[in-house]
Amino acid sequence: MRPALLAALLLTAGTASAAPPAYDLIVRNGQVFDGSGGAPFAADVAVSGDRIAAIGPHLPGRGRTEIDAHGKAVAPGFINMLAHPEESLIVDGRAVSDLVQGVTLEVMGEDSMGPLTPALAKLAESRQGDIKYPVNWTTLDQYLTMLEKKGIAPNVASFVGAGTVRIAVLGEGDVQPTPAQLTTMQGLVHDAMADGALGVTDALIYNPNVYAQTPELIALAKVSAQCGGMYIAHIRNEGDRLEAAVQETFAIAEASGAPAEIYHFKQAGRDNWGKLDKVVAMIEAERAKGVRITADMYNYTAGATGLDAAMPNWVQEGGYEKWAGRLKDPATRARVIAEMRTAHPATWENMFAGAGPKGMVLLAFKNPALKPLTGKTLAEVATMRGKSPEETAMDLVIEDGTRVGVAYFLMSEDNVRREVALPWMSFGSDAGAPAPEGVFNLSKEHPRAYGNFARVLGHYVRDTHDVALPDAIRRLTSLPADNLSLKDRGRLKAGSFADIVVFDPATVADHSTYAKPDSLATGVSDVIVNGGVALKDGKPTGAATGRVVRGRGWTGAAGGGCRTAASDWTWSK
Repeated sequence: MRPALLAALLLTAGTASAAPPAYDLIVRNGQVFDGSGGAPFAADVAVSGDRIAAIGPHLPGRGRTEIDAHGKAVAPGFINMLAHPEESLIVDGRAVSDLVQGVTLEVMGEDSMGPLTPALAKLAESRQGDIKYPVNWTTLDQYLTMLEKKGIAPNVASFVGAGTVRIAVLGEGDVQPTPAQLTTMQGLVHDAMADGALGVTDALIYNPNVYAQTPELIALAKVSAQCGGMYIAHIRNEGDRLEAAVQETFAIAEASGAPAEIYHFKQAGRDNWGKLDKVVAMIEAERAKGVRITADMYNYTAGATGLDAAMPNWVQEGGYEKWAGRLKDPATRARVIAEMRTAHPATWENMFAGAGPKGMVLLAFKNPALKPLTGKTLAEVATMRGKSPEETAMDLVIEDGTRVGVAYFLMSEDNVRREVALPWMSFGSDAGAPAPEGVFNLSKEHPRAYGNFARVLGHYVRDTHDVALPDAIRRLTSLPADNLSLKDRGRLKAGSFADIVVFDPATVADHSTYAKPDSLATGVSDVIVNGGVALKDGKPTGAATGRVVRGRGWTGAAGGGCRTAASDWTWSK
């Protein structure tokens, strides 16, 4: 070969090797589940900046970072449709328990962190548990912006809580709003929607939310609908009056024009397990009429809440301080005991009767003197103290200064398996996003905090075959994204935000139990959020990859803001 030709070839080769990477990141050699529910296909996924740039087999070029997904599934990041990391993210933005399961979006707001009056902010500080933090915000936007500036691994989004709005205007008493007060409440919802809330939500078994009547909820949901949002709720009763509570949700959706979702769909208490078929038929009939109704769930037979769910609402009126004060009165205690022993009360949902003291596991205390009781059943603590379970429950509320965290065993595994397979069902942990370290070790979590999403993919897909993997991924990704009207999230396609999870379908598994809840799930190797690597080789990177994801009413978005009528919006299907 002539020297000149050889030199030219060497120069060309050197120039090619020095060519800059074509992409910031490429996930290679995986089986891509794009979130549509269709069959997987072999492909690479390339990322430039925060977006997916290309998807295809053997993509040319190289990435600054490359992840080998051979033998693994590559899917859109998972959406936690009912999340409670409002406090946990303040002290640990990594969201470890969810991140290692592939969660890239935490949807919060069952009772939102704003809007708050200065008095409410002070009250919120006084009622904190193990996690302490200054409440130095008043609006929902200020809270969300604070998280983003602090640095978080997952994306976050929030609803505005109808209960939060109610307290801000009406306090915690059993009162109904005047027309002027309801207008003020609607204005607070409008402001939160302009801050980027995804819609309005409520938790209708808790005080003071329980005092809200259907017309009030419709009025607030109308504002949400006019701002492109939805109505989502812990319905008024999940047990004896389940059907009526579901029907109320339909009525709110129809009257407001908002799509609606039922939080943590269940049939609570053995006497109500047989209602599943009827309620599913009700929902599917409403959907067939064109009413937008969906649901989400956690995949366990126990729920988790507080001892407030074990006592009648009237004794709790006015907030924790008045509740605890009343429980010190002997006559009041006698009345509360009698009602707690009523299996099917007419005016409230009695989780004490539904689970029984042996089915109530104590999870979280604020008082250090009570923390040794963590993990014991109410029945065991009552025996230790030589008192009835009802008296013990009241004493614990007084002594702890909180409602006390409790797991209630209420549901049927057979029903859980059937619900997991419903095509309109998405998934939410109804829990924080802790880590098995630090302040989080001071209390126990429900296993759903560490295992809900891995349990779908491992147990209900691979082990019991209740749902096929492509459809499970659809209902972890594109279904909730569409229900929330999120643009460019929930699917793997060119132009979408690069929220990506890489996992092994053969090994993904949850390990959290009620005895040892802080056991991390396994099987997810890599998680990418907005193009940044948040989890690599199963370990959090600590990178602040997360952002605030805002709804369609957000005034900071092109074309965003609230309109005058819900009919002006083109709803996602």
